[in-house]
Amino acid sequence: MTATVPALSIGAALRRWREIRRLSQLELAVRADISTRHLSFLETGRSRPSGEMVLRLAEHLDLPLRERNRLLLVAGYAPAYPQTALTASRMAPARAAVRQVLAGHEPYPAVVVDCSWQMVDANQSLTIFTDLVAPDLLAPPVNVLRVSLHPDGLAPHIANLGQWRAHLLARLARQVELTGDAGLVALDDELRGYPSDGPEPDIGLPGPGDIVVPLRLRHDGGELAFISTIATFGTPLDVTLAELSIESFYPADERTAVLLRERTRR
Repeated sequence: MTATVPALSIGAALRRWREIRRLSQLELAVRADISTRHLSFLETGRSRPSGEMVLRLAEHLDLPLRERNRLLLVAGYAPAYPQTALTASRMAPARAAVRQVLAGHEPYPAVVVDCSWQMVDANQSLTIFTDLVAPDLLAPPVNVLRVSLHPDGLAPHIANLGQWRAHLLARLARQVELTGDAGLVALDDELRGYPSDGPEPDIGLPGPGDIVVPLRLRHDGGELAFISTIATFGTPLDVTLAELSIESFYPADERTAVLLRERTRR
């Protein structure tokens, strides 16, 4: 994925992230338990931070592990957090945990994505969605946001497209703000250019009986309704694991639950 912190000095990079987080020097200094004078010297280049100080500031700036590594490189230090391929032997416990979650969620759909929304894994029940999608959108690498909102993807089948689209774009916007990633910015621009056949609310207000934003899918002359949860690894120290998330879809009504159970039996 394209890195996004430009070729700045470490001081300028720290200042950039502090401004992105909308923190004053005083606020960040208090959080990191250092003086504002010291932070000012770091940002202006009058002092050079140690690797420990870079990581302390990155922690209080709430930076993803990938960006913490990048700051360390900018400061002249080696990355602290490994980025291990999910297929590596040391990742076997993580792979097993992911597969257990996916298998245990049957007969309901679940999908694993990375930080750029590329599909990493999924259970068999996800075909309730992918069977409705044009084959070219399912050619690897599969981007689940593109699949969801593309005119040849799920979009024509989503009954509450405006509401669901607003929900997904809001999630992506928060991720862009958190990471500053140029690839996600480009994806956001692409998705916002797709057509939508319904109003997109600025604020997620509930419809009748809704407790969360549902996904309402037209299916076989009727409508299926889903709610979703997102799971991540609780204490990741590897970039790959930190960037994985599992989105699990649950039936929001009895008709959807029955159809999914029967579909699995068939």
